Amino acid sequence: MSLARGVVGHLPWWYDDSMKQKTSVTLSPAVLAEIDRHAASDESRSAFIERVLRRYFKHRTRRAIGIRDLELLNRAAARLNEEAADVIEYQAPWPEE
Repeated sequence: MSLARGVVGHLPWWYDDSMKQKTSVTLSPAVLAEIDRHAASDESRSAFIERVLRRYFKHRTRRAIGIRDLELLNRAAARLNEEAADVIEYQAPWPEE
């Protein structure tokens, strides 16, 4: 069976996130030393790299969403400010002491 059959995105339909694929990455000795220094004592280099990359991807996704939301708010700022001013006009005055 061809892997192209039943592919959703770039992964086969049967692919499970817990399944691992072996790859080769070339890193400098200094980077490997940092990985060894920061990884938990019972954590492999692969597990550490995967954990760090997942955190990085999540951060980038959240940042992109934040940027998009800010752009949406900025585009709607004038209208939202007008609505807020309108609502404030309907509020009862604060009692004077």
